Amino acid sequence: MSEPVVRRIDFGYFTRPAAETGAGQPRVDALLGYAVVYSEGVLLFDTGLAEGDPEADAWYRPVRRPLQVALAESGIKLEDVRWVANCHLHLDHCGGNPAFAGRPVFVQSLELRTARMTKDYTVPQAIDFPGANYEQLDGEAEILPHTLVLPTPGHTRGHQAIAVRGSDGTVILAGQAVNSAFDYGSQHLAWRARRENADTGGSISYSDWIDRLQDLDPRRVLFAHDYSVWEPGHRT
Repeated sequence: MSEPVVRRIDFGYFTRPAAETGAGQPRVDALLGYAVVYSEGVLLFDTGLAEGDPEADAWYRPVRRPLQVALAESGIKLEDVRWVANCHLHLDHCGGNPAFAGRPVFVQSLELRTARMTKDYTVPQAIDFPGANYEQLDGEAEILPHTLVLPTPGHTRGHQAIAVRGSDGTVILAGQAVNSAFDYGSQHLAWRARRENADTGGSISYSDWIDRLQDLDPRRVLFAHDYSVWEPGHRT
């Protein structure tokens, strides 16, 4: 299988109300997915915002971009997508899944179970649709050559990220493990300070999964709701 290439997919945007931003004012957030392109086909990581929840639409006022249009802008057709993965199964990440009936959808078993059993967790028709073909994972797994799924619990207990290994380094598709490149940078610096025994004037903390992601020496980290890209301050 060829070395993969990562392409960003623009699924639109939505307005996060002031009650959710922590800044006292609304914020417009991106809806991004990522295509991992091999010569043999495409792995699509997240599929856009689901329809069918009027309350969510009224709250977030989304502007959706059709799946086929969004893919076409990156030179991808629906039939090119052979595999799907979602960072988690909230409605803003799995909306296009029914378009890929029969194709494997990689998901943590905990996430799928939570989505099915928890009221108002997601839009049910985006989860259990005709032809849904879930490949359930329990932890880290190599799902394709050069491509690892990594548990990154926090936003949801079953959240996962993807690491794509290439000749120029590792690209992490972080999904919503954190909301922004700034947030990831803060966690990375906390991790670095802990390793360097820095005097931070008190205890510092970071997500447990940062250790694993940094073991992979990422050159870029990409996010579901932020166009910014995290890169290390220097290459090792």
